[in-house]
Amino acid sequence: MASTSPKKPAPRETGEQQPPGQPGPHDIAPPSAWLLVLELRAFWEFGALLPSWPLLARAPEGDGHAVMVFPGLSANDVSTVPLRHYLQSLSYKAWGWEQGFNLGPRTGVIDEARARLTRTFESSGRKVSLIGWSLGGVYARELAKELPHMVRGVITLGAPFSASHKSTNAWRIYELASGRSIEREAENYDLPAAPPVPTTSIYSRTDGIVAWQGSIQSPCTSNPHTENIEVVASHIGLGLNPSAWWAIADRLAQAEGQWRPFAAEDKGQKGRIHGLIYPDPVRNR
Repeated sequence: MASTSPKKPAPRETGEQQPPGQPGPHDIAPPSAWLLVLELRAFWEFGALLPSWPLLARAPEGDGHAVMVFPGLSANDVSTVPLRHYLQSLSYKAWGWEQGFNLGPRTGVIDEARARLTRTFESSGRKVSLIGWSLGGVYARELAKELPHMVRGVITLGAPFSASHKSTNAWRIYELASGRSIEREAENYDLPAAPPVPTTSIYSRTDGIVAWQGSIQSPCTSNPHTENIEVVASHIGLGLNPSAWWAIADRLAQAEGQWRPFAAEDKGQKGRIHGLIYPDPVRNR
């Protein structure tokens, strides 16, 4: 993550501690070659949207506020069209980032994203929700840290923010596309620190690009409104996955200032089905 004026790392949040017995950020290996091959199932996830639509359409209606969606590394707004169309069907004003392919935070990229967020906030008079897929999620989190008075909440999909750059299978692609050293860039930011707004990280243990541990938001003393939601998905399919879409719709529908964690019902068949779709929705919250 970078901007035209790099920041020094903020002091590490005292409430964000490595759980006992868990590997440190530099000990996490990238997903295995087998999981990388399984990324091909993203086509199945996209195909599952049509039969899932009757259920997805029953998600809570939105209140019309603006939602900005950031694509992942080497992707553009075309990749987020299905998700944005779904959000628009729920009455949100969903926008892409409108900067072409995401080839990393090159000169002017973060400045333009900041300016677009500012324009959207000022024209609507309402806070904006930010959704970021993979690297786009890193952008969303950092913008929310910089401009929290403009951001209603942040939702990330497989974003690599809490582990070393070598915990992904995409760091070499990042350096090739952006022309930057990812390790040097990361030194300018405290990526694991949570934004001071409601923040949800949607992740998958079968992610073939980003090690799932790198998408876990640790408990934060300064912002208790953080959570992790596990779904069964590929990395490439996270933004096309029906269960991820339902979780996104559920999070966006919360009234401003009335955030509650995403959780399955404690009892009954509904809770058991929910638990199959979202295997461990409250882990490390």
